[in-house]
Amino acid sequence: MKKILIVQTAFLGDVVLATALVEKLHKFYPEARLGFLLRKGNEGLLKDHPLLHQVMVWNKKEGKYKSLLRLLSQIRAEKYDLVVNVQRFGSTGFLTAFSGAKETVGFEKNPFSRLFTRRYVHDVRSGTHEVERNNMLIQSVTNAIADKPKLYPSQVDFAHVQHRKQEPYICMAPTSVWFTKQFPKKQWVTLINSLDPKYKVYLLGSPADKQHCDEIIAQSINQRVENLCGQLSLLQSAALMRDAVLNYVNDSGPMHLASALNAPTCAIYCSTVPRFGFGPLADFAQVVERTEPLHCRPCGLHGHKACPEGHFKCAHEIRNEQLLEVLKVRELES
Repeated sequence: MKKILIVQTAFLGDVVLATALVEKLHKFYPEARLGFLLRKGNEGLLKDHPLLHQVMVWNKKEGKYKSLLRLLSQIRAEKYDLVVNVQRFGSTGFLTAFSGAKETVGFEKNPFSRLFTRRYVHDVRSGTHEVERNNMLIQSVTNAIADKPKLYPSQVDFAHVQHRKQEPYICMAPTSVWFTKQFPKKQWVTLINSLDPKYKVYLLGSPADKQHCDEIIAQSINQRVENLCGQLSLLQSAALMRDAVLNYVNDSGPMHLASALNAPTCAIYCSTVPRFGFGPLADFAQVVERTEPLHCRPCGLHGHKACPEGHFKCAHEIRNEQLLEVLKVRELES
């Protein structure tokens, strides 16, 4: 097998998890030219990736159908031996089905999956992790053991954040695309105010998250907090997270960045649950969630713009002591 394309055009975290396929395929086919297709905005994750020969970007702003046809022409010209489609929506199914590849594989939920060479069931309630579900797609050409996701910040990325590592520090990523995945602002403030002042605290996120994190700092009495939202690239953020004493994250993209750098993780789950298969994968990774069950939890796979019940107990009833206990365990282990 000489040329392989991996397709994942969903959210940041989904792309990170799909990098496990890159690792696995490279092990089995070290001479193969590996390509990756993702959507505009996520390409920074794979910048200068040492195992990838090509990164294709789907820019929907060019016009959905115009960009699809351009990509299809580009993909067909590459004459891939195998296209692995991790995405479950029609657009990428179209690209896969008509890619001209010798073999095509994906999940049966994709509307074009009947045209694939092989298709598999994607069941989020199976109890398996997403990297294991993705691994099913290549199991017949590799083996049944899934690799972990991995990202490759450059030496320049590490150098860019090195001056922030001169003292013990904790990273926090307080926001999420989905409101009901987002630990409430006032509870982040409580956590920050409870930390030993020996720790510097870095708040991470995109430029759009800056105001949210500014408000957290404004409400806090901790003078050792710095808002880095919009100041670091994705890979620079990951490079900083790698050497943190602990990374406090929601069930969202930064959690997967931590997994990809094997960074110590405390994952806070509000409306979603780890059994969906998107949990943290670092060697030190603990999940914090409401200790008592709720009849309405989980309320969905991805979360909502507001709590459907109006009370958001799944988040509000997570105790600060639970979060501090994870830090204590981490301190004992490190």
